[in-house]
Amino acid sequence: MRTPGLLSIFLTVVIDLLGFGIVLPLLPLYADRYGASELVIGLLFTSFSAMQFVAAPLWGRWSDRVGRRPAILVGLCGSLLSYLLFAWAAHAESLAGLFASRLTAGVFGGTIATAYAYIADVTPPKERGRGMALIGMAFGIGFTLGPALGGLGHALHPAAPGLLAAAFSAGALAYALRRLPEPARHVPAERTHWLDLGALRAALGAPGIARILLLTFVTVACFALMESTLSLLAQRAHAFDQTQVGLLFSWLGFWSALTQGVLVRRWLKRVGEPRMAAAGTLVLGLGLWGLSWAPGVGWLAVLSPLAVLGFGMTLPSLNGLLSQRSGAGVQGGVLGVSQSIQSLARIAGPLVGLPLFGRAAGLPFEVGAGAMGLALLLALGLGRAPAAPAPAPTAAGTGTR
Repeated sequence: MRTPGLLSIFLTVVIDLLGFGIVLPLLPLYADRYGASELVIGLLFTSFSAMQFVAAPLWGRWSDRVGRRPAILVGLCGSLLSYLLFAWAAHAESLAGLFASRLTAGVFGGTIATAYAYIADVTPPKERGRGMALIGMAFGIGFTLGPALGGLGHALHPAAPGLLAAAFSAGALAYALRRLPEPARHVPAERTHWLDLGALRAALGAPGIARILLLTFVTVACFALMESTLSLLAQRAHAFDQTQVGLLFSWLGFWSALTQGVLVRRWLKRVGEPRMAAAGTLVLGLGLWGLSWAPGVGWLAVLSPLAVLGFGMTLPSLNGLLSQRSGAGVQGGVLGVSQSIQSLARIAGPLVGLPLFGRAAGLPFEVGAGAMGLALLLALGLGRAPAAPAPAPTAAGTGTR
């Protein structure tokens, strides 16, 4: 992490995602306590992804215009606000407050796309996949430490986890204000309409972009399918209690951080993004297939990290390829579209996986493994990335800021 700005963006995202890890596991418990049905709890979760789907391309394109640093700072302010709303909702026992918190978090959570674009700005093309893995490592750290901190805070007061998450976001904001530089490589886009659809259409029409986005959707949907059903599998098939389920997810968070922070960053430069993506889809598919028949706790502990390993190999590789194949002036917008597609996938995965689980515990994992088999065929056709296209020309004086 010797590249200027790379350590700063990594630490900024890690500190902020600690708050995300603190709050997320408590959402269903609080909503259930406030009288929400399973359908309403599902809507509470999808509200975040729905807002992120809308906001992510706008944040990415705006960051192309005004700079990465301002967009990230505004996003951190939004995260701070969402956690304060969560703390208030916990204190007032308000289901509406929980929805307000998640909607706010979804709108400002689209700035993760800006963090990806920031990494693309400060790393050379051959290093971008390894750089993108840092965001995955940050998620892993957040989901390893965050749930434990949230549980400790809840023992003090229901509002304490929200306040603790807000404190982490405030810390990330303070750190970014002092330590996060604007990327030297970032060249602001022309002063056109803040959402330049023509430039985005040109970038999305570049060779291989559609394949990468489709592969991203399938991969994230299958992983989200696993995330939404794994706790039920552990409880019903292996008699896990809530503490053991929490430990299982902390175990997965550890493997996520290890995979993307150490393994992928060391291997990716040697094997390249296309091969790493293909290998990752294969490993994720094998992990899902194994979970469909895992006979005991030991197998569950081994096979669930295998799925995490595959996912951690695939997504950074795809993001790296995406940044290589899109022009410098529209990278933020294209990566924002990718984030929106990932948000849709995180909605689709649970909507498919949970009904399948109701029919048979192993069925969602079998379906996910089959889908990853098709994804492997897509990944094998990625090939070598062509040169990034130039941004689409825009007539002078078109649009306003």
